[in-house]
Parts: sequence; structure tokens; C-alpha cells
Amino acid sequence: MIEVENLVKRYGSHTAVNGLSFKVEQGQIYGFLGPNGAGKSTTMNIITGYIASTEGTVRINGHDILEEPQEARKCIGYLPEQPPLYFDMTVQEYMEFVADLKKIPKNRRSAMIDEIMQMTKIKDMKNRLIKNLSKGYRQRVGLAQAVMGYPEIIILDEPTVGLDPKQIIEIRDLIKGLAKKHTVILSSHILSEVSAVCDYVMIIAKGELVASDTPENLTKKMQSCGILSAAIKGDIQNIEAAVKTVNGLESWELTNQEDGTVAAVLQMKENMDPREELFYALAEAKCPILMMKQEKASLEDVFLELTSDANQDKSEKGKRGLKKRAGRKKKSDDSNEDVAESLAESSSGTEEMEEESADEIADNMTEGGLS
Repeated sequence: MIEVENLVKRYGSHTAVNGLSFKVEQGQIYGFLGPNGAGKSTTMNIITGYIASTEGTVRINGHDILEEPQEARKCIGYLPEQPPLYFDMTVQEYMEFVADLKKIPKNRRSAMIDEIMQMTKIKDMKNRLIKNLSKGYRQRVGLAQAVMGYPEIIILDEPTVGLDPKQIIEIRDLIKGLAKKHTVILSSHILSEVSAVCDYVMIIAKGELVASDTPENLTKKMQSCGILSAAIKGDIQNIEAAVKTVNGLESWELTNQEDGTVAAVLQMKENMDPREELFYALAEAKCPILMMKQEKASLEDVFLELTSDANQDKSEKGKRGLKKRAGRKKKSDDSNEDVAESLAESSSGTEEMEEESADEIADNMTEGGLS
């Protein structure tokens, strides 16, 4: 579907994307992750044809985005973070406007518009002005324009920014439904959203691809250098003396608890399992282990590990992650917890969209793969 080979984008002396290569296969939801300044948005803008690359190639269904831009863009539906909406149109008028831009045959236009509005649940709003719609419905209208013409690939840039919990869940369900007929690339800073929606994750840092796998496989790879949590009874000095004798531990954090126990967060060395040795060492010190479990890495742990400074010493990374986990409360599996996290991240810096002229919108939509 999408082939990116040795992609490079330079702005003067700054390299935003550096030798990026990956493939996107049909019928899956891909999460595209990266910290601010990693080159994520630049890559998406190159794929959709908004900007040209300095070096490398992007092929959409075999069409080079630079040599055959019109053919390549026909395969893509794009929803920017701020949808290119014309606020003085009704939803119905806007959908007809988009269908005209995409050159949908007139004999198919009415049925397609009706079907897409049903799918995105905006049919009841078809006679309302877009400027009078809520943020959630505006996002749905933006998603509807991306789906118009049924392109094989749907690219969504931060699709749940600024939405309330109910709207976030609805948009997630809608994205999952799109994957039945389309390949979806989802760009997001909200890791819980990627975990909940995506089949495959690509993580970039400093313009380079640092990981590409399923969320499950990425977290499994992190287990080779995992964390042990334990509750131990005894004097903290005696416990630390015993822990120091265990060869399989990289570092540790010990904290006295109100109930008289010591909470231990232990960083294991790579490809080592020190649990048995730890058990005997503490037993010899007459410090019984009341509870011990191996922490499972989350997508957040993977993201932070892979996007940290490549030149940073591994032991320093381990200590940083150890301290982070030692102070972290266990997250609930309840979906409301994920939504709360999503809102906390998405609410920062969100501004109201301003009206654009019809000419500006037509230009944006045409350049963004809507022609």
C-alpha cells in the first residue's frame, strides 16, 4: 500500500527526517508515534503530498508521490489535526462540495454522501451550519470528508484532540470500523489511544525509525530487562545488604512503608532472572518476601525507552525508569482511566479553529489528497 524508502527531509542545516524506510500493508490500523520534533508530522506531510522530500521516495499503491501526485493522492483520505471545514456551509452542502472536489460521478454522489453520513453518524446534522456544531461533530465531518470516495488509505492526524470522553470512545469505535475496508494510519501523542486502537506501531525518534512491531511484541521485548516489585519484611539496611549480593540485579529502590515492610523496586539485568537467587539471599538474611511480582512493560515504557537519548548510558536509563516506576501507581484497566489520560493530554494547547475562505479550503483539500 505505502512504501517509504530512505526518506530524508532537511530544512537548512536541520535534518527533520533521516533515512526513514517502512512499509504499510493493507487492512490494518497503524499507529505512528514520536516525541515532539521527531519528524512525525513532516513524514505524514510528505506521504500526503503537502511537502516534498529532500531525498528518498514515497509510493502509494505503486504511484510515486512526486512523479504521479494525482494518482497517488486519489488513494489517500486525509484528516488533519484541524479539519479543513467551511463553517458557513451546512453539513450537506459541505459533503457535496467535497464530493465535487474529489470528482465523484454525479450518479453515485447522492448515495455515497448518504452512506458516509450514516457511517459517521452526522446524518441528523446535515442541515445544520458547521460553525454551530460541537467539536466532536466537526471532527466527524472531517472524518467523513476523508472517507469520501472510499480511498484505500485513511490518514488521521490526532483525531481525538479536544474531544470529551464519550466522543473519544465513539471516534475510536469509528476508526476500528474503518479498518474493515481501509488501511488506517493514526498519528497520536496519546499512548493509551494507540494501545486501544492500533494493530501495529511505528515509533520514530530524531527522524529515524526506532521500532516497528505490534504493541504486544514491543512490550514483550522489554521484558528481557524487566522490573521486579516486592514487599519484604525486615530492616532496610539488612535487606539492602542482601540485595547487593544478587548478581542478576542492575539497580534497586527500597522504601520503608507504614505497615513496617519495605517496598522494593528492582531492575533486572538484561536476559537474567534473579528471583531464585534473591529469594535465598533474603531468606539467609531472615528477611522474608511477603510479595513479589514481575512488572509488565507498557507501551509508555517502550516509547520512553526507545525515544530517550541514544547516547545515554544504559544503566542510567535503567535507573531513570526504575525511579519512574517506583513512584507510579498501578493504572486501572477501566476505559474511563484511558479516557481521562486522553483528555489530560489532548486539552493542552487546543485552540478554536478559525474560519477559512472557500478558496483556501479548496487548496488545502486538493493538496491533501482530496482531488
